[in-house]
Amino acid sequence: MATYYSEEHEWIDVDGNTATLGITKHAADALGEVVFVELKEAGDTFDKDDEIGVVESVKAASELYAPLAGEVLEANATLESDPGSVNEDPEGNAWFYKIKLEDVTDLENLMDETAYKAFIA
Repeated sequence: MATYYSEEHEWIDVDGNTATLGITKHAADALGEVVFVELKEAGDTFDKDDEIGVVESVKAASELYAPLAGEVLEANATLESDPGSVNEDPEGNAWFYKIKLEDVTDLENLMDETAYKAFIA
């Protein structure tokens, strides 16, 4: 499984044509205490750069933008009842979506872990 990162501080774990997407620890730390998460539903489709959700914290509300095109296979329903889990495990159990990739070439515009660490430094 390969992991990619976007400039909008999202991580994407890719296995075949399925991706798991969430926000990075860096993004979760910058947001502060997350109090609300709104996600799309299974079956929803979107294009690269479309708004795909909202994360609200005690500091601000932030839109999530799709780093690639695809179809929602599953949204993490746990985040609606426990939005604070985004702060506890943003790059693990607090994933946002399981996505069926529309075009794997979208991954070419994303960073690997080394490039992302340099980006946030």
